[in-house]
Amino acid sequence: MSPDATEPPPGRPGLPPELREIADVRTLRALAHPVRIALIEALTLGGAMTATEVGEGIGESPTTCSFHLRQLAKYGFVEEAGGGKGRARPWRMTSIGMSIAATHDDPEVELAAGVLSRLFRERQLDRYRTWLETSTAYPRRWREAAGDSEIVFYLTVEELEQLNAELAALLLPRFRERLTDPSQRPPGSVPVELLLFSYPIGLPPAESDGRPPGEAG
Repeated sequence: MSPDATEPPPGRPGLPPELREIADVRTLRALAHPVRIALIEALTLGGAMTATEVGEGIGESPTTCSFHLRQLAKYGFVEEAGGGKGRARPWRMTSIGMSIAATHDDPEVELAAGVLSRLFRERQLDRYRTWLETSTAYPRRWREAAGDSEIVFYLTVEELEQLNAELAALLLPRFRERLTDPSQRPPGSVPVELLLFSYPIGLPPAESDGRPPGEAG
């Protein structure tokens, strides 16, 4: 998808695309700004909002938000939701998620993607730290329901690829409509952030002839 255009998903006219893949340097660099990331997070959770409304939520002025919303619109991340003029016009997301090219043949793309990913992760981990510091304010059942665990597996690269694909297939479709359609949210539901990290903590053994160690030729 080009940074200047968006497409509705097949069979669901009027709904935003499910996932946008970002793999060009220009778009990656344009998105790598704390205010723009905050705007994306706020509009994703809160739906269409004006620059004034979203500014109140993220602690920025309407003027600042208007500027960055226009920049996000330039790259196809947000669009006008209709109605209102100037700062009173609401904005909405054009997609409900994005995939950032973590690895790429072009070192410039990989560097820009790394910067953007770290900005997102730092904000996510800040929210996790806030949860740890404020969890006692939540009802006991919510504290007990929240998860905090670490699991270590021994996997091949093929098994890691398969595991990540299976987790995405299990988790993404299940509650996706609740993000874009508030009427689908049951009473008592709140935004819940689930962070999944899967990464090797040791270098793989050297291979010869493309075969795993110990495999005969």
